[in-house]
Amino acid sequence: MNANDGQTANQAPAKPPMAPWKIYVIAIAPVLLTLVLGQVATFPNLDPWYAGLRKPHFNPPNAVFGPVWTLLYALMAFAIWRVLNLPKDTVGKGLGVTLFYIQLALNAAWSWLFFGAHSPRLGLVNIVIQLFFIVLTVSVFRRLDKVAALCLVPLLGWVAFATLLNFSIWKLNG
Repeated sequence: MNANDGQTANQAPAKPPMAPWKIYVIAIAPVLLTLVLGQVATFPNLDPWYAGLRKPHFNPPNAVFGPVWTLLYALMAFAIWRVLNLPKDTVGKGLGVTLFYIQLALNAAWSWLFFGAHSPRLGLVNIVIQLFFIVLTVSVFRRLDKVAALCLVPLLGWVAFATLLNFSIWKLNG
């Protein structure tokens, strides 16, 4: 063992993560972009299109969605920030980061499919796939960083609920 680095002679030191400012940009910018892209697709279509749809009795008021998604996006950014801060050679890190950004891209696309294209059917196809990728992301994050995984559990619950809501809106209006 080398007294200077705490490593054995045969063990290479763990590669440090990338520069802190890069981690912030890579963690926060895509999440903020997803939030903005979702708003651009959603807000112009709330009235009259969405307001005119039949909705199930468990549909929350529109005022609930903004605060919930703000919290979820903050938790997502924190989760990916934690994973990006792991050493570069952490087993499974690349897969976890890839899965995270796939589910985030699906999240952004949902607003454009459901609201932008006025298609609960396309939204439903997307959200089922999105839910699958969130489950995979949580599973991989759990092995990498339990706090990061726990930060995505509310997203998993909300998107599961949103899947049921999307399905119900599609059935009621299809």
